[in-house]
Amino acid sequence: MAGHSQFKNIMYRKGAQDKKRARVFTRIIRELTTAARQGVAEPSLNPRLRSAVLAARAANVPKDTVERAIRRGGGGEAEEAYEEVRYEGYGPGGVAIIIEALTDNRNRTASELRAAFTKAGGALGETGSVGFLFEHVAEIVYPAAAASAEDMLEAVAEAGGSDLESDAEEHRITAIPEDLNAVRDALEERFGAASAARLVWRPKVAAPLDGEAAAPLFKLLEALEESDDVQNVFANFEVAEDVLARLGA
Repeated sequence: MAGHSQFKNIMYRKGAQDKKRARVFTRIIRELTTAARQGVAEPSLNPRLRSAVLAARAANVPKDTVERAIRRGGGGEAEEAYEEVRYEGYGPGGVAIIIEALTDNRNRTASELRAAFTKAGGALGETGSVGFLFEHVAEIVYPAAAASAEDMLEAVAEAGGSDLESDAEEHRITAIPEDLNAVRDALEERFGAASAARLVWRPKVAAPLDGEAAAPLFKLLEALEESDDVQNVFANFEVAEDVLARLGA
């Protein structure tokens, strides 16, 4: 019985991983299609599309899937026209949350997100209700092996970046949103392709959480991530390592 239960557990886990992978692919394909529709269907001439292709490569999206999505968007073949919408609200423990979505039905998406917030004891607010707690910045990521912290710092300063955080795993470069493409291009000339290059919402202040508030928050964030319409989720929580260990996160 134990072996059978373990096998079923492995199957369930694999099923969850497959679903998560499918959601990632769906989000990237929507972004590829939208970027190609709104600009030129050529990554070298379309910075947003170039970032989407980079994300697709990092997620191991098949090359033919990427090319097909770009053709559909660039040629106007895509039946859906996705709209970019930002949602904001407060989750358990007063944690501020920003959600970026690509949707073909604003009412459906808003209804789904509002239900998820309400179920978790939070509240979906108006646009701008929590945005002041975040800073909108460009973020470029390189693996730590790409360069030493000193070399990367020198390159970031020359490229016009604002900040650099380096650890044993990666270099995380910050720039103002308008400089994303220029800074990325300058760094890629020296270090090759980045792992990621995107616009993110970085918290200005963190909301510390204990285990009681952290558990429902993580359930809310998981529910938000499961929506096909949701592209990115940003939150300003801070949880101690021992609390994460107790929650198994």
